[in-house]
Amino acid sequence: MAIGSLISSRNFGSIIGSGKVYEQSTSQLKGERPGIVATRFSHGNIFDRKCYSRMAISSTSGFSCSPVLRVTNHSDEKALKSVAVPLQRSLRKCNCSSFASVANWLHLSKGQCQHFEYVKVNRIRANYKSEEYDITEAAVAEGSSEAVLVERNLPWWEEFPRRWGIVLLCFMAFLLCNMDRVNMSIAILPMSQEFNWNSATVGLIQSSFFWGYLMTQILGGIWADKIGGKVVLGFGVVWWSIATVLTPLAAKLGLPFLLMMRAFMGIGEGVAMPAMNNILSKWIPVSERSRSLALVYSGMYLGSVTGLAVSPILIHKFGWPSVFYSFGSLGSIWFVLWLRKAYSSPNDDPELSIQEKKLILGGSVSKEPVSVIPWKLILSKAPVWALIISHFCHNWGTFILLTWMPTYYNQVLKFNLTESGLFCVLPWLTMAFFANLGGWIADTLVSRGFSITNVRKIMQSIGFLGPAFFLTQLSHVKTPAMAVLCMACSQGSDAFSQSGLYSNHQDIGPRYAGVLLGLSNTAGVLAGVFGTAATGYILQRGSWDDVFKVAVALYIIGTLVWNLFSTGEKILD
Repeated sequence: MAIGSLISSRNFGSIIGSGKVYEQSTSQLKGERPGIVATRFSHGNIFDRKCYSRMAISSTSGFSCSPVLRVTNHSDEKALKSVAVPLQRSLRKCNCSSFASVANWLHLSKGQCQHFEYVKVNRIRANYKSEEYDITEAAVAEGSSEAVLVERNLPWWEEFPRRWGIVLLCFMAFLLCNMDRVNMSIAILPMSQEFNWNSATVGLIQSSFFWGYLMTQILGGIWADKIGGKVVLGFGVVWWSIATVLTPLAAKLGLPFLLMMRAFMGIGEGVAMPAMNNILSKWIPVSERSRSLALVYSGMYLGSVTGLAVSPILIHKFGWPSVFYSFGSLGSIWFVLWLRKAYSSPNDDPELSIQEKKLILGGSVSKEPVSVIPWKLILSKAPVWALIISHFCHNWGTFILLTWMPTYYNQVLKFNLTESGLFCVLPWLTMAFFANLGGWIADTLVSRGFSITNVRKIMQSIGFLGPAFFLTQLSHVKTPAMAVLCMACSQGSDAFSQSGLYSNHQDIGPRYAGVLLGLSNTAGVLAGVFGTAATGYILQRGSWDDVFKVAVALYIIGTLVWNLFSTGEKILD
């Protein structure tokens, strides 16, 4: 007697997630032993331990209590193949290497079942991923039997795409990145009173972060492209989290120790963007590239909002060291999730479904990490220099607005410090919203047949000309409300750059995405350093209109360079 087939070729796929009962009867195949085939997986079992004992009672032959799915005796190879395909699709967590019948071994994709064994089961009840199954033998008479499979829907987190899990982890890393970065701008006020720091010392402390940040932009890209983004980004988060937690101790030991700790923090955060760019270049197909990057970068914007909003509350209730202890400790939670869920490429993930892997590798790169960086080739390409120059022009205006905005609100719009701090949050919120809106628009255009080159040029032109237009309007507005609106619109349109130049590194050289971002972001950081200093120099001899004119001029230069020399095609292999 053979137990009837639990899953048929025509309705296995429909039963998954349907919650319906499926019944089918079959006849015993001549010359085959009675029983069913129990599939054992190498890691993880469908049946829980409670089920094991019940199975042992009902079984009439010995077996190992680690089955995961049951397929009855069947010699129809075609039918079993049709079962295997939807099974692979639905059970992404199984790690098997073949499905088989009693008579035939069917060698399928690598990593499916380890082996099979015979058991007799009259009735069992089991749990798989919190879902209940009933498998019942309706008749034990030789020649026929009947089996019933009851299944409920899998929880949503089991069906969530693995690639977007990577994106969300990167989003959380960048959220922590800016939370740990901006907390010093709030904590520096009570720290200055406690340690009697003057304005020059405060400026030195604030700038020390960039010493380390500049050091690891290119190095972080090289490491990520050679050894993988998972290791480098994990290292970065742990490094800057430890530096954040140790900041109060360093401040109490003396100014040199604090400067060194802030530089160490910059070292950790300097590798974050190149490592993230590398890992997403492996995981995200081109049709989803803009949306994924926009979501990750919006983590930076929301991190700034969170840090600016939460830091004053913590300082008021628990003192300024609490900001560094609480923010820094969050990195350990993220790191545990990162170790368990993240992989440098889809090829490294044993739990990735075949369908998702095909989708990813159909639009990205599956090659091994690079061993040598071809610097001469990279620096000989005009689109690379278009990235570097455009990144410089873009960040000049961005850093000026973000660093000098409170002063502008106070000196020109006559807002008090509380109002200035409140309105400083507004640009970060508008950037988070418009970055994701721009990502959705860009991916939609690509999916509808627009060339990647044209999409990148359109989005970055908005990212340049939008801020330029709204900055020119500041000298004509008559009310503070309109001035704040212009500033918010300027930063909102600036966020379209996430779907322009920030996505272009993966377009032109996906294998070198980390190095390319390291190069261009180094230019961007230098623009922030020089632009911030130049703004102070201009204000001593001129006006805010002169500051905005310089930024507008650079935006226009960036627009021309980008549209003349950039491309969305791959130029580095």
